[in-house]
Amino acid sequence: MNAEQQKPIIGFTSGDLNGIGIELIIKALSDNRIFEQCTPVVFASNKSINFYRKSLPEINFSYQAVKDLSKINGRQINVFNCWEEEVVINAGTLNEIGGKYARLSLQSAVKALKESQIHGLVTAPIHKKNIQAADFNYTGHTPYLQSEFNLNDVVMLMTASNIRVALVTEHVPVKDIATFITKENILSKIYILNKSLQRDFLIEKPRIAVLGLNPHAGDEGLVGDEEIKIIKPAIKEAREKGILVFGAYSADAFFARAQYESFDAVLAMYHDQGLIPFKSLALGEGINFTAGMPAVRTSPDHGTAFDIAGKNKADASSFLAATFECIDIINRRATYDESHSNPLRKMSNILIENAADEAIETTDE
Repeated sequence: MNAEQQKPIIGFTSGDLNGIGIELIIKALSDNRIFEQCTPVVFASNKSINFYRKSLPEINFSYQAVKDLSKINGRQINVFNCWEEEVVINAGTLNEIGGKYARLSLQSAVKALKESQIHGLVTAPIHKKNIQAADFNYTGHTPYLQSEFNLNDVVMLMTASNIRVALVTEHVPVKDIATFITKENILSKIYILNKSLQRDFLIEKPRIAVLGLNPHAGDEGLVGDEEIKIIKPAIKEAREKGILVFGAYSADAFFARAQYESFDAVLAMYHDQGLIPFKSLALGEGINFTAGMPAVRTSPDHGTAFDIAGKNKADASSFLAATFECIDIINRRATYDESHSNPLRKMSNILIENAADEAIETTDE
């Protein structure tokens, strides 16, 4: 097998046509390092690409249009035309058109991902309101992918070089969060997160911190008892299965004291509890990774940015980081799977795990 055949094929969705998605794609894929590591396929249309290319005159962005994924070129950008009709693009405008074609792009790309025509997927930002349709009743990419791959659960994992934050709940109204904080849900997230850290990030025995739900982690039941009745029992059960998981920690003190630096990942109870510190600490290069899927999907850690769409102001750092991380996770999975198919390696892992299990503290840190 030659180098071109070994490179993974990475798909890119357009995101909301009126947002910054296609601008990010053009800027990110103009980085020549991309072609050394993958073959890119953009799920959009020639006309939508050309619309945004005109506003980026300093970038030399050439591509080949394809209608058949078996005919992609491994040495250049490929644009898979998901639609042929003329589409009116109004950069910076929230409207039905932007959502409709974001949906078509995503559905085409996920179909290719499920059929192994592409090896990984990087999704540009969508707007959760205008993408809704009879065949898309989801609060974002993560629940949609969970449904498409028929999975019981997945984990939204935000990752950067200095911090990883996973969520128990994602896009849930604050008034409803507590109803989703169950022992079963927390354990499911811990198991998926632990396995992902091992297989996707090659961390042999990950250390996971779990945050509390209430202020000061409930203050021993004074301001809420979810920590006592739900969260700590879930942690205890996971530890009994050999997972290095600790908590429940008070979220404000945990981040203020930089305790996250002692762990491989943090499991937050809800969206803002985890994402506000993550985005503050990720230095603009954080990404969103869907852990627990058989295929690899990443995205930048920001939204459609309608206020700067079409103005050549979008920063592609997070999108480029998402692209390289998608490739890296694919390669790390291959390394993990190969090493764990070796009987001698399996025995070594068992000995390491047994030694680590004996070292697990019996009380929360």
